[in-house]
Amino acid sequence: MNRIYFTIAGVSHYFGSDFMEPKMKVRLLKEADNEFDREAIRVEMDGLGLVGYVANSPYTTLGQSFSAGRLYDKIGEQTQGEILYVLNQGVLCFLEGGPESCDECEEPEEDDDDVIS
Repeated sequence: MNRIYFTIAGVSHYFGSDFMEPKMKVRLLKEADNEFDREAIRVEMDGLGLVGYVANSPYTTLGQSFSAGRLYDKIGEQTQGEILYVLNQGVLCFLEGGPESCDECEEPEEDDDDVIS
């Protein structure tokens, strides 16, 4: 089963990522009323609320991550994810339940530009 990856961006505007660890659960919620991005997906954690957003730029997505724009119309109003890696560049996560939790998701094609060295 192929995983669907996403990156949490903007954590420094909230609680940072020092406390985040692999296997921690996150909740993704569409934020249709976001005045800056109509495809914004907020990321929340129990007890804290908003901890960041799904990255929506080629400059902020890590590795094989889907951007928020690619995920937005393929997920429900809310879905679950799990942290895989906490890196200096961002927090890499995957959708819990794999591709079945993402209607019509396709694995992103590998591109040498997406590889982080």
